[in-house]
Amino acid sequence: MSNRTDKGFWNTPLTSTRIKSNDVRLPEMLIGYFIGPFGALLSSGIFTGMLQKYLTDVLKLDLNFLTGLQLLSTVLIVAANLIVGQLIERTRTMAGKARPWILLSALTLSVACVLMFVVPFDNPVVKMVWIAIAYNLYYAVAFPIYNTANATLIPVSTRNSQQRATLASFANVAGLGVMGVGSMAFPVLASMVLGENQGLWFVAMLAAAIFTALTILLQYQFTRERVTEESAEAAETGAPAVSVGRQLKAVTSEKMWWLAMLFYVGFQWSGALKNGSMAFFCQWVLDNSIFAPLVDDISGAWGMSQSLLGILGAIPMAVAAAFVVPLANKFGKRPVAFVGMVVGVAGGAIAGLGGGNIIPVAIGVALKCLGSAPACYLILAMLADVIDHIEFKSKIRTDGLTMSIYSALMVAGTPICNAIFSGILSASGYNQNAALEGVAQTAGAQAAISISYIWVETVCYAACALLIFLWTVEKNLPEEQKAIQARRTKR
Repeated sequence: MSNRTDKGFWNTPLTSTRIKSNDVRLPEMLIGYFIGPFGALLSSGIFTGMLQKYLTDVLKLDLNFLTGLQLLSTVLIVAANLIVGQLIERTRTMAGKARPWILLSALTLSVACVLMFVVPFDNPVVKMVWIAIAYNLYYAVAFPIYNTANATLIPVSTRNSQQRATLASFANVAGLGVMGVGSMAFPVLASMVLGENQGLWFVAMLAAAIFTALTILLQYQFTRERVTEESAEAAETGAPAVSVGRQLKAVTSEKMWWLAMLFYVGFQWSGALKNGSMAFFCQWVLDNSIFAPLVDDISGAWGMSQSLLGILGAIPMAVAAAFVVPLANKFGKRPVAFVGMVVGVAGGAIAGLGGGNIIPVAIGVALKCLGSAPACYLILAMLADVIDHIEFKSKIRTDGLTMSIYSALMVAGTPICNAIFSGILSASGYNQNAALEGVAQTAGAQAAISISYIWVETVCYAACALLIFLWTVEKNLPEEQKAIQARRTKR
């Protein structure tokens, strides 16, 4: 992306924003922060719930290879997110600094999401090479471009903290929506239609890729970077970008930044492990006999169990979407998120004690998802508040660096936790051919799957409750934002 403002290109009907209001209004919320991210993250939602299943049980890839691939790819993923963050920080266009990268990702993300499902080779070694390349094109190239830019949009959209909380809520509802597709609709499609037919998997993901490209274009056109526009004069006069070292010093010296990041790691990574193990839990631990009358083969009922758990988890989160932001505006983000984490711990305990009985597991999962709703909906707004707090203290913006680290942690969570889970499966004696052989998994494998799906996240929620209790940045934020604005007015 060029650092030079190109008025001609960015004023075309395709590239100019349709958002003209100085206040955030419904079209921007709905299209720019829900429909756009929903389409863009659709493949990620499917991958989170089903990619491990596809690579393990459809392509029959070696578990040790998957563990090594996912761990090694994490290095590339983290590096890519940090690089993209700095590229965004140095981008100077009339469209802003994040939105041009959103536009680019309409191509890169849609293409990358289908490559793991082409696999034109039967040779095992060549197949593994193809998957390694395709996996990294998605997770270490295409997804960092979109996800870092998308995360950056929240803090640069407006200075109004309440409006940012609303935008963050819409964006995270979109993320939860695609997770719902990955855990509810797609498992039924995978278990009852796609099966082990690689051609059908490709067709399904091709449809998702086309939808992704169209919705990202809509997101680009229905967003606006108001905070970036405040610095338009500096950008036009060629003011140098803030160095990475100065940004790092500003963020790493702020304990509120560390609390927010540690909270996010515990919350996101434990959720990634849960999502990656969900299909395995539903197939090998849950008693799926409740669906026996609906299917010819009980072994295929796990997809329906996964959909049931997904629905029971999505309903409370959907209901909570109407209450989280108003409650946060009234009582503050910290107490609302803290109470949510406590509720999540209680739900996790109920689900864990339920064993293979689907009724207590379903109740516990629903309660745990309800408790996670405040953190899901508010985390981007919390980070935006921290960025303003750091700007007040250091007099520099750290959007690109903070959101690239946030994106790196988010994207890296899936491969790292899938690698951990692959290692857990291998160590527990998991049988990749058990479904074909018509046999059950060992007790050790079932216990390992249960711990991965329920208990790890429950423990992490308890730790997150403590971290959020210590997060106090929003207490003086209104006064700090007024001081920031006063400094800008004097220039």
